[in-house]
Parts: sequence; structure tokens; C-alpha cells
Amino acid sequence: MLRKLQALFILLSISSFSLFAQEGPEVNLEETGLWEGVYIKVRFSEKFGYYGEHHYRSRNAIDNVNSFVGRPRQIYNRAGLNIFFNDYFEAVIGPTYVVNYTPEPGNDEEYEPFTNEFRIWHQWLFKMPAMGRVKMYHQFRFEHRWKRKNDIGAEYDYTNRYRYKVFAYIPVNKPKIEKGSIFVSPSAEIFMHSGKSIAYNPFEDFRTYNGVGYVINNSFTLFAGHMWTIGQKTSGYQYRTSHIFRINVFIGLDTRKGDAIPKINLGY
Repeated sequence: MLRKLQALFILLSISSFSLFAQEGPEVNLEETGLWEGVYIKVRFSEKFGYYGEHHYRSRNAIDNVNSFVGRPRQIYNRAGLNIFFNDYFEAVIGPTYVVNYTPEPGNDEEYEPFTNEFRIWHQWLFKMPAMGRVKMYHQFRFEHRWKRKNDIGAEYDYTNRYRYKVFAYIPVNKPKIEKGSIFVSPSAEIFMHSGKSIAYNPFEDFRTYNGVGYVINNSFTLFAGHMWTIGQKTSGYQYRTSHIFRINVFIGLDTRKGDAIPKINLGY
């Protein structure tokens, strides 16, 4: 009996090694791109406001993964009701509308030129007390998505996405972020997702996004940076990476009467 168990253990070990050798982790650079975005926060009252993200995203040419631009990727619109609970906690809830462009422009026999994607999202933002010049944030974002591939005849697929992001704002040339400030912002975010179509790839993405900002005034801030991502493909053992440059404008407004000064919008 012992010899049979030993033989079975050896057989399983050989099979596992063979499987790993055939389907070991594979990591490939699959995309570079340029994302241009406008982030808007409008304060209506002490407790409520509007939040919006509006992006145009392009990606590399089909025949050159290092080109960064060459094809449209997405038009991305996220909006929501911003709820301010106190100085350290706020939330947002609202809809998202995304236009996903074909991966192969001109190939109308296999792909639709674009498809529509719809989401409902909600977010919880926790702000930590300042630690010297450093202000840190913890963001939890949840998305309920109805999307489909650009393949002709593809059906809509419902999935849930779960995101956690930690990020910081650090002024460089002044003690705090105000008009004329230059600041840096490092961040890291992990994405998980679930749904009937998610079998071997619950880990959707991991991102690091680091950039530099400049506060023009309380209503306008400029920000630019680089984002690196790695995500799990449907096979479970293959991973894709990307390098994205991002250019953003942050707009902060306050519609309350009186001499209310808009809080500087630094985005999320």
C-alpha cells in the first residue's frame, strides 16, 4: 500500500511539473496609450455636489506596440452625486457610459466599429489626517458593468468590479497645496472582478500611477503622469501589461452663494 501511495505521489508530482512547464505564467506587453481627462467637482451645498470624469483614451498602432497612439480606445464618461459626510469621509454614486472602439479599425467583417458599455458605480473615500506635508487617501470603488466585446454578434456580459486604491498628495515648493503649488502624487490600485464569464482570472488589474501637478488657482489644476498596469487574462496563467501616459485637467467649482471659495480639486 505504501509503495502504491509513493508511486501515486511521484506520478502526481510529474504531472504537476509537466502542467506547470506547459502553462507557466506568461507576461507580455500588450498595450501603450495616451489618456486625456477632465475631472470636475462642483459643490452645491455643505453636503452635496457633482463629480464627473470625462476621458478620451487612445492606444498604440496595431503594428507597433511602442507607439502609444494610433487607434482610438475609449470615450469614458463617469458622473455621480458627491456626498460629503465630514472632513475625512465622502462618497459618490452614479452612472457611467463608455464607448469601446474596435481593436482593428477597418475590419468591419469581424468587429463592430464601437460598442456601448453601461455601469453603475459607487465610491467611498477616506481621508487621513495630514502627516507633515503628506496627505494620504484610501479609495474603495465598486462598479456593476454591462458590456460586450466588439466581435460581431457578441452578447452583453454582466460583471462586478472591486477596486481599492491608496494614494497621496505631497507639495514640493510650498508647505501645503495652494495656488502656485507643484505637487507629486504616487498611487497604487488593485482591481478584482466577478461574474459568470470570470472563471480563471479574478485578478483583473494592478496599477501604479505616479505624476506631477501644478495648481493654477482654486478652480484649475494640471496633472500629468505615467501609469503601469498588469492584469490577468482569461486563461489564468497569462498576464498582460501596459504603459500609459496620462494628461489631466482638474476643475473645482462652488455654486453656493456668498464668498465661497472652491476647494482645490486634485481628482481621485
